[in-house]
Amino acid sequence: MTNREKSPWIVASGIGALGVVFGDIGTSPLYTFKTVLDLTGGSHPETIFGVVSLLVWTLIVVTTVKYAGFAMRIDNDGEGGIPALIALLGVKRHQRPLIVAAGLFGAALIYGDGAITPAISVLSALEGLTLVEPTLEPYVLPLATLILLALFALQPLGTAKIGCAFGPIMALWFIVMAALGISGIVRHPVILWALNPVHGITYLIHSGGTGFLVLGGVFLCVTGAEALYADMGHFGAKPIKFAWSALVFPSLVLNYAGQGALVLSGAPTSGNIFYRLCPESLTLPLVILSTVATVIASQSIITGAFSMTRQAIQLEWMPRMKIVQTSQAGYGQIYIGAVNWTLMIVTIGLALLFRKSENLAGAYGIAVSATMLMTTALLFIAMREIWGWNLAVSGTVAALFFTFDIAFFTSNVLKLFEGGYVPLLLAALVYLVMYIWHRGVTAVAARLGENPVAVDTFIRTTGDTLARAPGTAVFLTRAKDDVPPVLLWYVRHSQALQRNVLAMTLDIASTPWVDPDNQIAIAEPLPGYWTVTATYGFMERADLSALMTPIATRHGCPLDPVALTYFIGMERVTSRGDGLGIPHWMARAFALMLRNCTRVTDYLRVPADQVVDLGRQVSI
Repeated sequence: MTNREKSPWIVASGIGALGVVFGDIGTSPLYTFKTVLDLTGGSHPETIFGVVSLLVWTLIVVTTVKYAGFAMRIDNDGEGGIPALIALLGVKRHQRPLIVAAGLFGAALIYGDGAITPAISVLSALEGLTLVEPTLEPYVLPLATLILLALFALQPLGTAKIGCAFGPIMALWFIVMAALGISGIVRHPVILWALNPVHGITYLIHSGGTGFLVLGGVFLCVTGAEALYADMGHFGAKPIKFAWSALVFPSLVLNYAGQGALVLSGAPTSGNIFYRLCPESLTLPLVILSTVATVIASQSIITGAFSMTRQAIQLEWMPRMKIVQTSQAGYGQIYIGAVNWTLMIVTIGLALLFRKSENLAGAYGIAVSATMLMTTALLFIAMREIWGWNLAVSGTVAALFFTFDIAFFTSNVLKLFEGGYVPLLLAALVYLVMYIWHRGVTAVAARLGENPVAVDTFIRTTGDTLARAPGTAVFLTRAKDDVPPVLLWYVRHSQALQRNVLAMTLDIASTPWVDPDNQIAIAEPLPGYWTVTATYGFMERADLSALMTPIATRHGCPLDPVALTYFIGMERVTSRGDGLGIPHWMARAFALMLRNCTRVTDYLRVPADQVVDLGRQVSI
């Protein structure tokens, strides 16, 4: 593809990215400047210059330099985000528990702030109604609740049909934001001096403890920056960088500068400063556009939660859940009911609890700042191990990012008792689920593999005594070189076995996608006994019924896909009770998850009328 041919694709993909990647960071001007101004306690010119300077340079260092400049250059076969980075680094030096644990907690934190984003965004947009008609204030919260309820209720239908409009609508939103900012700058052009970073540094030096508190508000301007990296696999790095540099970043800078200029010109600071940039006659259309933009931003958060959950399930860090493909137009068009309804309850609950966007601002940011801190730690390791940078260079770059991350995280920690505990509590619960599930799955696998039996030993010792039934049996196993434990259990109780046996292992690669030509490895160590290893990327979903056709046609295994019998082990988990297994409470919690998660046959798309469930008790 030539550069001329690439240009239209980059522009088109960049517009599409506006509706998915930049919704969160793009709607932050609705509440960020007002929140920061409230923290400063005044509107002195030096304060305004300092605040605008801090906002602009935070956008530059965190979003432009850290994410667009560095993080997006470290991809896992085109995919970005914490799960992809963990998978990439995990294979560099096997599995390193501390790195994996820190990265997973960072991923869990995204769920915490993901529940707050829709609430604070929709509330801040609708609060503009009070400028149109002050008597409408009592209706803001009920209306926001209805919009959030409708947003989550419509998720099962998917967004394929209306998703194509998200990009153009957000493009209009950014253009309007830029125009509003310019209108403010024209009133007081001297605000452009705030682009000098000296003003921000000077303010922090002279404001003492207040300046430190202000950083917690300033950080709100980059909530959503993680999406540039996390959504890289959907659009590609170049379109996202193009959209950021050509439209999003200039619009944000102009709007923040415009809000600062408006305050410098003597405008009242009560209420939402963003809407005061707009002519009074156009306030209602702007409120409508803002509400639509915040709904789109919320949609991207929900879609991101679905995508991250699927990755976690594939990597065995989350219980199996029912995943519905809402459209064949794109692999990312999925719906996970358990995640959707949980987010809905938490989001609406937060809106009802905090009631106003300014109250939610105290709860917002702490989880994202912690996520960014962990991303920087992972990037430092990636610079050393993937790029091969020496300690001095990688340490210098990481130190710059850590300086910002630690400052923002520490300032946000001060908001812990103003609501900051909410996303941390939610993240801790998600991480606990991840940890218990992974420990349980690992313990079950270890317990089942305690007494391995080689294939030739099994055939030699049982070959003359087994009754052989016609047909082909498929047994799922983790033991690639030994007889599947579920097969041993079946033979021990039935004293029979099909004439042909497929021992199938499903592997999850450290890459998001696997070439179909390299997906299947098959061998026949003994006549009538085949070992099959099918490898999937962590962004793919296994489909056993679809897998059998290429096994039969391309790999020469004599089987009829519609006449197979799948023998699936259904474990009933109990605690070992001897103190050698996982803690008793954890075993009970894992058993509860196992009973309520999606059946492995449904998750792997195994035809229900070809399945034989084999119940067995496993003590872990």
